[in-house]
Amino acid sequence: MYKAILVGADLKKDGLIDYYMEELTSLAMARNIEILYVITQSINRITANFYIGSGKVKEIQTFASNLDADLIIFNNELSGSQIRNLEAEIGVRVIDRTLLILDIFASRAKTKEAMLQVEIAQLEYMLPRLRGLAESLGRQQGGIGSRGPGEKKLELDRRRIEADRSKLKKELEEIVKARKIQRKNRTKSNIKKIAIVGYTNAGKSTLLNALMEYAHRDINKQVYVKDMLFATLETSTRHIILKNNKEFIATDTVGFVSNLPHDLVESFKSTLEEITEADFLVHIVDTSNKFYEKQIDVTNKTLEEIGVRDIPVIYVYNKYDLVDEEIKPLHYPSVIVSLIEQEGIIRVINIIEREIFKEYEEVTLLIPYNEGNLVSYLNENTHIVSQEFTNEGTLLTVELNNILKSKYIKYIKQKHYLSQ
Repeated sequence: MYKAILVGADLKKDGLIDYYMEELTSLAMARNIEILYVITQSINRITANFYIGSGKVKEIQTFASNLDADLIIFNNELSGSQIRNLEAEIGVRVIDRTLLILDIFASRAKTKEAMLQVEIAQLEYMLPRLRGLAESLGRQQGGIGSRGPGEKKLELDRRRIEADRSKLKKELEEIVKARKIQRKNRTKSNIKKIAIVGYTNAGKSTLLNALMEYAHRDINKQVYVKDMLFATLETSTRHIILKNNKEFIATDTVGFVSNLPHDLVESFKSTLEEITEADFLVHIVDTSNKFYEKQIDVTNKTLEEIGVRDIPVIYVYNKYDLVDEEIKPLHYPSVIVSLIEQEGIIRVINIIEREIFKEYEEVTLLIPYNEGNLVSYLNENTHIVSQEFTNEGTLLTVELNNILKSKYIKYIKQKHYLSQ
């Protein structure tokens, strides 16, 4: 296990340095790194040699020596020369927040697509830092930052790395094409699609599993859940059929963090396109985090970056059971719940149903007895409010969307539908 000192340079002076360092701590813990000490410095400008001041570097060196640290993690993104200079001065391995996140993603990637996306992002990060990182990794025996391309890639020249990057991108494009075909087939079905978005570890996978359990779907298809940042990178899509036969497609997406590396966002855009094609977003918020309002902003800005525009959002303020003070929602429509409680799941399902099925309306159909197959279909696939047998046929009061209303307009008994 690595033993690390965390370093943060407060350049923006926006009052959020504690938030950023707390998040860096969580990221390090997600990589099973022991945190020895946290050091911050307010700076007015970035220094070319070390990013921070030389005096602070000497302070870090002293702490590293006294605490027997073997890793320094900067919250700020460093250049290759800054990494090289810092390591020479401090005497231990130095990485930045970006490389830590890339390493977490590399350690969690399970599918071919995720592996390709992470490796492309790693190469994009490494290209401008070849010299500094090559010397850094040359002194290491694997570990943080060497997963994926690692030392082998860095021994190659720039042209070879760029060629490898192009090859990986072509492989990814083939997978993306197959994913787009799958999405197109889902679009043809006219079933509503929701994307579950939010900060990492807010409860997105918990909600998807709860929806599946509520809808009595295959428990073997539940997704991995753990109280950890970036527990899973896979985008999981499930078909949810409610007890009233209303149905929708739910997709659990990759979580976000502050300053998510741009190269990583670019590489994962093919996965995140699932979000851009959703009819609704369900934004999960971790209210147990004191900076949850900041996390809402980060998620919304990341969504804008990947091209999400004008998609209605339902805000789910989760983990209220871990909060002592009153939660005041800043966004609507919203619901305050604990997703580990059955009551919370039901409230979320109710608000999803209310918002995404607004177009559904109760209509009365009179179906002749010789069309019994249609009655059977409606009973199996729609919500029947009432059913009555008359001399003329089966009289059904049923909830239908606009497409089904148009399809069965000849059976509708209410005059205002016949006149449309």
